[in-house]
Amino acid sequence: MERLNQVLLHEKSRVGADLEAWLAHCDGLKIALQEPTAIIPLIKEAGLRGLGGSGFPTHYKWTMLAEQTNSKEKYLICNGNEDEPGTFKDSILLEKTPHQVIEGAMIAALATGINRIVFYINPDLEEAIANMQKAVKQWEESEFYFKVSDHIKQPLNFSVLPSSGHYIGGEETATIETVEGKFPFPRRKPPYPAEKGVYGCPTLINNIETLCNVPHILKNGAKWFQDLGIDDAYGTKIYSLSGDVLSPGVYELPMGTSLSELINDYGGGMLLNKKFKAVFTGGPSNTLLTPKDLDVHLDFDSVAARRSGLGTGAMIVISEGTGIVKRVAEYVSFFAHSSCGQCPSCKTGTYYIAMLLNKIDTGRGRRADLDALINLCEILPGSGRCGLINGAVKALESSLYHFMGEYEHSLK
Repeated sequence: MERLNQVLLHEKSRVGADLEAWLAHCDGLKIALQEPTAIIPLIKEAGLRGLGGSGFPTHYKWTMLAEQTNSKEKYLICNGNEDEPGTFKDSILLEKTPHQVIEGAMIAALATGINRIVFYINPDLEEAIANMQKAVKQWEESEFYFKVSDHIKQPLNFSVLPSSGHYIGGEETATIETVEGKFPFPRRKPPYPAEKGVYGCPTLINNIETLCNVPHILKNGAKWFQDLGIDDAYGTKIYSLSGDVLSPGVYELPMGTSLSELINDYGGGMLLNKKFKAVFTGGPSNTLLTPKDLDVHLDFDSVAARRSGLGTGAMIVISEGTGIVKRVAEYVSFFAHSSCGQCPSCKTGTYYIAMLLNKIDTGRGRRADLDALINLCEILPGSGRCGLINGAVKALESSLYHFMGEYEHSLK
């Protein structure tokens, strides 16, 4: 267990809204101020990737923002919307380590010339919002606030903004719409946020976990960060473990920890000693992994090689005896309810999939209903502005591939 909670969830990081205690633990911003031009090269060397889903190299986004010199205003949206089933890592970071989040955001601002930082938080996370507001006030009165403002040659502006509360509000262009006071309809891309984001200004959107790593990389260096992971996977990852395990929870472990180790060594094994059946990786919007995949290393590239995705690091475990059709029906119903309605194919498609799944699960389905589901998997992907419809279809298509027998058994 010595590999658990090494950095982001270490007890010295979990100081709440106590700025003095945090600064005694980490001086990443102090180091960053000595040579701001070295920040992005260091982030690149460390190999930090976005930890909110895609695993996109962090330095790419930061470089794009730094190169935008034709705008007086630049925005950073620290994305803490976190509303997908099975994902609950960012809420812990926001509640217990608000200064870690803020320092990471200030280093990003220092590196890119950003002057407006928005902490975009799910409105249900009331404690997180309160702690972030308290922590922001402390930073605004600190010497570091004025030093960063001097470097970017204008006052640094903080705001703590409750998100819309919609799942779709976490999509990066939908966050821009919310910050502008609109309904979170995702936008078409291009233009990309780095070119035209909030009120037409260059905008960087980073996940909370991504930003939390930044102060530690500045403090300890690129090699230290790389050595935290296993093999070619760098850093740590916070895995949200839930479902049919004895000890569900949040576990910060080396990036590349095996699925078997997460479930059996940290999660305590399967509930009621049942056999492992499957796991939704990265939440319910990714493909299923089955017993043959228990050896997979939980990092972006290894999981992708198994035709799935690490996503946010959420692992929803399913045991033998749990109906796959019922579980997929529940998740697709969530997506149907969460669709913003902007794209008819998404709104009607997710609704129709959910209806067919419920029909099959309750023993009222016929072969034509199953054939319709298979057909929808072929025609719906890529038909929406964002990835919601793709996520719903991925879960369905993967369950059909691995557990077609359960679907056929449920037919009349």
